[in-house]
Amino acid sequence: MGDPKKPRKKWERPGHPWIKERLLEEMELVGKYGLRNKRELWRAQTYLRRIRDRAKALLSLAPEVRAEREVELVGRLYRLGLLESKEGTVDEILGLTVDDILERRLQSIVYKKGLARSIYEARQMIVHGHIAIGGRRVTSPGYLVLRDEEDLIDIAPGSPMAEKVREWLSQNEGEAPQAPAE
Repeated sequence: MGDPKKPRKKWERPGHPWIKERLLEEMELVGKYGLRNKRELWRAQTYLRRIRDRAKALLSLAPEVRAEREVELVGRLYRLGLLESKEGTVDEILGLTVDDILERRLQSIVYKKGLARSIYEARQMIVHGHIAIGGRRVTSPGYLVLRDEEDLIDIAPGSPMAEKVREWLSQNEGEAPQAPAE
């Protein structure tokens, strides 16, 4: 069963650590999505790799079993917001990128909704407990937001930041959030 004090690792390192193109691409993604370190990026990459592996495994199954499991996988990815429709295919699953996963993080969605002025401020607000989903505080910026929960994201009830954020939103009504300075 395993020791509860030693949870299973949720990420894998890249195979070769010093490829310049990959390092540059990783640094760009870390800055674009306001990640704390590359481990958060590797976690998203590992999650995507596992999804792709499941989709590839579907291709080798018998047609009737494949259809049943494909519907389950597509439904799960649709609920997570990674696919646009419930009628997705294995090709669409294999076409997913790490950007699609990182876009579904709570930190990215808080910034896109305009609750924070920068991706870094979004992370800070989440970690400090100022963001809630359906009235329940979530303090993990890497939380993958489900499609149903997207509309429920708001300032936590009782947060001292609530008035300041609502005032800022009313002053900047109609303006799109600014991209972080590079």
